[in-house]
Amino acid sequence: MVQLYNLHPFGSQQVVPCKLEPERFCGGGRDALFVAAGCKVEAFAVTGQELCQPRCAFSTLGRVLCLAYSEAGDYLAAIEEKNKATFLRAYVNWRSKRTENCRVCIRMVGHNVEAPFSDTYKDQMSIIEIPLSEAPLCISCCPVKGDLLVGCTNKLVLFSLKYQIINEEFSMLDFERSLIIHIDNIIPVEISFCVGYVALMSDLEVLILKLESDPKNGESVNHQPHKTDNPMKQTEGVRHETLQLESDDFVICQKPMELLGEKSSQSGVSVTLESTGLADEKTKYYHVQHLLYKRFAPDISFCVFSDDVKLHSLQLLPIYQTGSLTSGRKKLSQEKELLSLFCFFSLPHVGYLYMVVKSVELMSVYQYPEKSQQAVLTPQFLHVIASNNLQCFTVRCSAAAAREEDPYVDTTLKACPPVSMDVCALRIQLFIGLKSICHFKNHLILLTKADPEAIPERRESPKRLLSRKGTSGKLKTPPVAEAGWNLYIVDTISPVQLYKEMVDYSNTYKTAKTQSCIHLLSEAHLLVRAALMDANQLEPGEKAELLEAFKESCGHLGDCYSRLDTQHSHLALPYYKMSGLSMAEVLTRADWVLEDGSQKYERGLIFYINHSLYENLDEELSEELAAKVVQMFHVAEPKQLPHILCSPSMKNINPLTAMSYLSKLDTSGFSSILVTLTKAAMALKMGDLDMHRNEMKSHPEMKLVCGFILEPRLLIQQRKGQIVPTELAAHLKDTQPGLLVASVLGLQKNNKIGIEEADSFFKVLCGKDEDIIPQLLVDLWEAQLVAGLPDVVLQELFFKLTSQYIWRLSKRQPPDTIPLRTSEDLSLICGPSFDIASIIPFLEPLLEDNIAGLSVHVLCQTRLKEYEQCIDTLLERCPEAIIPYANHELKEENRTLWWKKLLPELCHRIKCGGEKGQLYLSSLKETLSVVAVELELRDFLNVLPEDGTAAFFLPYLLYCSRKKSLT
Repeated sequence: MVQLYNLHPFGSQQVVPCKLEPERFCGGGRDALFVAAGCKVEAFAVTGQELCQPRCAFSTLGRVLCLAYSEAGDYLAAIEEKNKATFLRAYVNWRSKRTENCRVCIRMVGHNVEAPFSDTYKDQMSIIEIPLSEAPLCISCCPVKGDLLVGCTNKLVLFSLKYQIINEEFSMLDFERSLIIHIDNIIPVEISFCVGYVALMSDLEVLILKLESDPKNGESVNHQPHKTDNPMKQTEGVRHETLQLESDDFVICQKPMELLGEKSSQSGVSVTLESTGLADEKTKYYHVQHLLYKRFAPDISFCVFSDDVKLHSLQLLPIYQTGSLTSGRKKLSQEKELLSLFCFFSLPHVGYLYMVVKSVELMSVYQYPEKSQQAVLTPQFLHVIASNNLQCFTVRCSAAAAREEDPYVDTTLKACPPVSMDVCALRIQLFIGLKSICHFKNHLILLTKADPEAIPERRESPKRLLSRKGTSGKLKTPPVAEAGWNLYIVDTISPVQLYKEMVDYSNTYKTAKTQSCIHLLSEAHLLVRAALMDANQLEPGEKAELLEAFKESCGHLGDCYSRLDTQHSHLALPYYKMSGLSMAEVLTRADWVLEDGSQKYERGLIFYINHSLYENLDEELSEELAAKVVQMFHVAEPKQLPHILCSPSMKNINPLTAMSYLSKLDTSGFSSILVTLTKAAMALKMGDLDMHRNEMKSHPEMKLVCGFILEPRLLIQQRKGQIVPTELAAHLKDTQPGLLVASVLGLQKNNKIGIEEADSFFKVLCGKDEDIIPQLLVDLWEAQLVAGLPDVVLQELFFKLTSQYIWRLSKRQPPDTIPLRTSEDLSLICGPSFDIASIIPFLEPLLEDNIAGLSVHVLCQTRLKEYEQCIDTLLERCPEAIIPYANHELKEENRTLWWKKLLPELCHRIKCGGEKGQLYLSSLKETLSVVAVELELRDFLNVLPEDGTAAFFLPYLLYCSRKKSLT
């Protein structure tokens, strides 16, 4: 369906001062307009309103049948006819031609120019003759590279644009015939070429191909035709049978057909490549990818074959990579990079627009109110001419290109109107006697003639519409020029000006809250988006104005979706985000009161506010707006109230107001614990400690932990990227530290907070410097260790805890608060999971002059299996601990150290005497008791010292000799 709006996309109008009736004309580049009449081409400079000035004129070989201008290379290509023969020529350096009688250089394509002649070519217009073995029917220039594609009967010839370097100061434009594309069974009437994409059209068929430059399966193209695909034999047979059966008495009609993607290779059209040039390997084309084949059938509903039911206006439209409007990416290179490509072609009463990059799909179908004669597609509009009017339709190219540029554009962060949105006609402007149209930049070139009778072109017998046999692509000579013609330049108005008119027009639908308002505002949005995608053509001031209009259009669309209660109401969120409006600005724009005086909050606005408050925006609402938000959610979504009140943006809410709404909640339908905690937080904010304590006592501690997991912002908030503990968290630190640690641990278990965030939270909460670790954070680490959190790296946790313990021991620094766990809950260094070698370098500041330091060193040495060193250390520093240590550690394979290390050391130290003699003696007795049990009598005698007192060792010897008989 096509919607019709009576807008004004057309602005100023001026007449091109050409002397003869134009037969062909084209424009392009910055300011170039070419008009061909008879054997002459006039060039005009189009620089703005009322400034179409003649630039130069030059003669052609014969009457011009076809014109094409290439911005790349700044050349004009023309098919010319003389004495019933056609020729292909390229006009180069035409800007240097000052007068019509200036000398012109004519050379053959590929002709090498010697350096002495460079000055001649440098300052003169050059005409490049391009010979062909068959008559050229149509031409197309690549808008990116400037390569020239020529359509002949059953083949296309590609000429690559190149430059002959004459010297350091001068290079000369030239062409190289690089490829021939043989296409059976189609005689091209129109072709279009863009960076390897080829579209060709006959009277009722369209074929779109892509030339691939990478070798496929190692195959290469030589000088012989190489088949790139195998057409279906069945389809080919049908074609052959059709041609055989056709006669003067009856006609066989082929059925309409549309084949997309790989299936289009089954159309029966054979495509082969023949490489003819010496092009660089990077630019060679090796094989063909079929994208689209579409065949139409003539209208035979009235048993009369209309001579006008033919396709026209084939066009490939590229859109280039520009950088996303919302991501802030910038292109460093000025080289154009193809983002998306569109193909348009039309029948007299209907036009078709396809997207052909990545996937081939039909985007839009245009139903014309009158029979069309010609159409041109631009990134913003489709302009169609009928005999007496100029029609302007919207297109969806920018919407499709936006999704190519950013596949995730349709999210809660970004949005774009859908490609499937209905197209609309912005205006149908009256023009009498329209004959043809072309377009460049913001200029429409229109040829009108007062005589309403159409000039017949490409006329053939009705039967020729149904087959290709004998079809000719030549254009018949138009009638002799008559008076009453004009060539106009109609400028389309600036996108911002038309955008403003669309916005004003949309206000007529605003109060009705209809989809028409959204549709027109979406059209305005796409208009601005399309203009921004062609940013290379914009001045800095124009771009800034367009960006402002883009944001404003997003705000208007956000307003529309916020007022609707539909399945698309969620789009209010991304459009408001793209608009740059603050939450307060959005709230002041909202329509709170309905016509009957009642208040209703639509789903779109609720969705936007809810998500915005969840995202912790660095924006604080005023007390008045915060109260309005609370009232809104109390009416629309009461279960969200506790979450809403916990947002940092609601900091200025009056706690009495919040408490009044919380008290009205029916807690049976949703979590009462969350309401309780929110009330407790508000009571604390009010300074009512009794109410706070009563709320906190109404649930057991584990339920309170679950409540904090449901809404972490009761404890932890983020403002401007910084973690900020809440007033409730600060109060729990002093009154219920165990609950606070358990709650943060629960948040970690449920992935509501990261490890580093938790560490920062406790450091900020306890007001410590970055280098000082508060005891509450140590309590959290110990809780993590005991709970065994899966996302915590165990060795890293061991390291943090052990290093903190060592720091406290070395500095003799006690904890700043009472630890929540005792030493019985933990055994870090003794545990088998800890890599003790990693902690050794940190033990240097921990001296052995106290029990704690000595214990840590001995434990670490024991874990490193340095038992003999531990025995020496304990005998020297703490002999009373040697027997407990030996009983605990000297077992199994280490049991021999009782008699090989400990027994001799004790005997030696007893001999030396000293104040620790009694300790050593009691330790020796304990050692002998163990050794007497472990060794046989002979072995026991061997380990006893030779100079000992027999009476002292006798009891142990007797026990050792008797233990065998006892057993």
